[in-house]
Amino acid sequence: MQNGAKILIVDDEKIALRNLEHVMQKEGYAVAATQSGQNALKLLEEQQFDVVLTDLKMEKVDGMQILKRCRELSPDTEVIMITGFATLESAVNTMKHGAFYYIAKPFKLDEVRKVVREAVEKVRLKTENRHLREQLENYQGKVKIITQDSHMERLLDSARQVAPTDCNIIITGESGTGKELLARYIHFNSKRSQGPFSAINCGAFTEELLGNELFGHEKGAFTGAATMKKGLIEMASGGTLFLDEITEMPPSMQVKLLRVIQEREVLRLGGTEPVSVDVRFIAATNRDLQDATKTGHFRQDLYFRLNVVSLHIPPLSERKEDIPLLSYYFLKKYSSLMKKNVTEISPEVITLLTNYGFPGNVRELENIIERGVALSNGATIEAAHLPEDLRELSIRTFRKREGKIPSLEEQEMAYIQWVLNEVGGNKTLTAQILGIDRVSLWRKLKRYGLESGA
Repeated sequence: MQNGAKILIVDDEKIALRNLEHVMQKEGYAVAATQSGQNALKLLEEQQFDVVLTDLKMEKVDGMQILKRCRELSPDTEVIMITGFATLESAVNTMKHGAFYYIAKPFKLDEVRKVVREAVEKVRLKTENRHLREQLENYQGKVKIITQDSHMERLLDSARQVAPTDCNIIITGESGTGKELLARYIHFNSKRSQGPFSAINCGAFTEELLGNELFGHEKGAFTGAATMKKGLIEMASGGTLFLDEITEMPPSMQVKLLRVIQEREVLRLGGTEPVSVDVRFIAATNRDLQDATKTGHFRQDLYFRLNVVSLHIPPLSERKEDIPLLSYYFLKKYSSLMKKNVTEISPEVITLLTNYGFPGNVRELENIIERGVALSNGATIEAAHLPEDLRELSIRTFRKREGKIPSLEEQEMAYIQWVLNEVGGNKTLTAQILGIDRVSLWRKLKRYGLESGA
């Protein structure tokens, strides 16, 4: 947004005005400048600005009047106050009325650049958050995968293509990425959408209980079987059965499932007459199924029967663009469930979440937002409402990238660059945080070619 951000500069001192205008234009902003407070009010009524940089003391129309009018016309615009008559009272008063920052003259240009950059970023986040809330209106009441990530969009294109074909599908991905949600999405975009959707976690039952849940039993099949019970496969006839964690299914169950897929009929426990079924199978796992077949843990013939189409869901750490969108989706969900009027997520929280590695994926993000809604006493989730480890630490998870695990040297280079960015390039402070002297830091910067970035 920086290059497209619009800045209004107001100062009745011509030299100061021209200097600020020149500096902001060099930063890549679209700049409008005026020496008149009256003209500034007119510009605010005619145009939309991201940031207003205004002198406080001016004749006829001063900075406070501009600030108040700006709050009325454009609440999202951030106002930075500059004054040569700095007092504690005036600083408190401007901040009380919503000023983003208060700068005393004479000021350092680097300070002005930094403050304007932060104000522009805050406006960008507010605009983005409003856009996200508008997008979420399109998802209400639908089985839909919420995403704006290009890889996920391609995955959904593939899912929509295979949904009407009735072929069996295997979905892979880390725990918490939303494999069951994708299975439901496929079901509701298929010709079976009016039929049942049943789901079972194959690792949550003993072998006997899993067999009973899947295949059912006849009356008297075993002690306590007082009535006949249909299994999930039979009950899913005409629809879809989702088999989560398929690699946890015992070998004996794998043989029975293979027969159901091949013969399209199921035999209840204790039964003699098979029952015809019409079921689409969607299986899911967080393990490598090909490895499981090679080691004999999973039957190869069942793998080929299920793996007509394979869909892989990437981890949330590789879908950074989705984090704000999903955050607002869960915010709306839990605000409604808890009957609370929590409608915003602070820019600081969005930044923390976007930089977090999310080893627990979407499920972990959902838990974080649920906690935030529960703890919030106002309309906004703040950093104080986040889990302590996430709030105090910038946790980074190490994942394979393109099949390659990063080396220790690569991690050190990335960490040094990250610390430099966090402290605005201050090498002395960076060295203190890293626990090394400035000379050692200089050697590492030279070694990794980071001098220009520092």
